Amino acid sequence: MQEDTKKTGMVIGGVAVLVIAAIIGLVAFNNSNDDTSSNNSTSTSQSSEDNQSEEQASSNIVELAQASPDLSTLVDAVVAAELVDTLSDKNAEYTVFAPTNAAFEALPEGTLEDLLKPENQSDLANILTFHVVPSVALSSYLSDGQKIKTVQGDELTVDITDGVVSINDAKVVTADVQASNGVVHIIDAVLLPN
Repeated sequence: MQEDTKKTGMVIGGVAVLVIAAIIGLVAFNNSNDDTSSNNSTSTSQSSEDNQSEEQASSNIVELAQASPDLSTLVDAVVAAELVDTLSDKNAEYTVFAPTNAAFEALPEGTLEDLLKPENQSDLANILTFHVVPSVALSSYLSDGQKIKTVQGDELTVDITDGVVSINDAKVVTADVQASNGVVHIIDAVLLPN
């Protein structure tokens, strides 16, 4: 299975390299037609992006989610489930499949409100820990049909079809957001354990 994972990672990595090379080629071509001042602004823009990426990698998973407006509902749920300390632990490594605010809004009406009630804390924690893997699983490590055991205890299933990665019924919309204690993959649906 590790051999398949490596092959899938190499294919995904190869495609990513080609896409990045094409983008760099286009940027270089456009920059060669611009004057020196626009080259300096491109350089400044790239430097700003690099700094932002470094800041993300120095943030733990909770801090990273707090910095993303599209993950505010997840942050509220993590606080309500009392999982902040766990997901902030600098001595642990996690992979978090993080549902967007829209993913939470797509739940049946009243579901989220009920889960956020203090009396439903254990149910909420059960759902949230179903989104957490107790190790780092970059997208290059994932392979079609792979089963991944979660902190909650059940398994998630990886599906890779036409280059689209899904975890159970949720599509990965942003992969490999690095944190100081792991990695976050942003998904478009809330995963519910059986």
